[in-house]
Amino acid sequence: MTRDHHQRVIWTIGGGKGGSGKSFITTNIGICLSKLGARVILIDADLGGANLHTFLGILPPGPTLSDFIKKRVSHLKEALIHTGVPNLQLLTGAQDLLNAADAKSAQKRKLLRSIKSLESDYILVDLGGGNALSVLDFFLMSDGGILVATPEPTSIENTYRFLKSAFYRRLRQAVSSFSAKSLIDEAMDRKNEAGIRTPYELLREVRRINEEDGRKMVEEAATFHPNLILNQVRSKKDIEIGFSIRSACQKYFGIQLHYLGYIVYDQDVGNSIRKRRPLVLENYRSKAAQCVSEIASRLADSHRMPHGI
Repeated sequence: MTRDHHQRVIWTIGGGKGGSGKSFITTNIGICLSKLGARVILIDADLGGANLHTFLGILPPGPTLSDFIKKRVSHLKEALIHTGVPNLQLLTGAQDLLNAADAKSAQKRKLLRSIKSLESDYILVDLGGGNALSVLDFFLMSDGGILVATPEPTSIENTYRFLKSAFYRRLRQAVSSFSAKSLIDEAMDRKNEAGIRTPYELLREVRRINEEDGRKMVEEAATFHPNLILNQVRSKKDIEIGFSIRSACQKYFGIQLHYLGYIVYDQDVGNSIRKRRPLVLENYRSKAAQCVSEIASRLADSHRMPHGI
């Protein structure tokens, strides 16, 4: 979780491929937080196409992130648009930057700094699907990054892959020696010649070649606390998958993952999306809306408690 003297909190929502409900969750959690009286900014950084405005039922916006990148506006706050929901603003249109495979690091750093300078209590960044380096860098804006998965085996596998990629990316940014960086790059390949299969094995090999970088990796691992939301849950067995993922992350990655909660499968979700009206506004008494509201309350509490539940 990223904070400054204004106690601003940034959460980045990602994990695996599209279809898990990240945009739905980002929109509705943002509204719940705004209803608690907080100032909230939603940022649409979806590679596949910005669509948070559709979830909010508003027309495609005029000013976008792209206008800031291309210097059509001088300050990021000039690209903020009102959503019609009190305390909730939207910033959209990052495809031009993030879709470029060779997106300039200087551009990314400028955008990240600008996002962190926005005046708000909460900033939620919807990353969309995939685990390209630009997506991972945005996810790592915040130690409070949120992974969204469904109980399906493919979604769970994609979530593990995304988490491992993000974790290794963070470790690579922490070490300084070329040999350690190269070893981390090699470990990203599951069929690597070094036979490295887990972060523990990677740490052991890095320590062998550079003790100082090994120490840095341990420090990074200790402060990496991603969160998990399980979506479209249909049974008690599905709910328990979240706890299984948490245990597996601790056992195989050495990562303390927080299971923020689950959202039940609910036909009202599809109805609200078709109506282009957020579920928590369309039918706040629905089961899924209640689940979203509980998760938003936990996130608000984690604003006061450094590492959530």
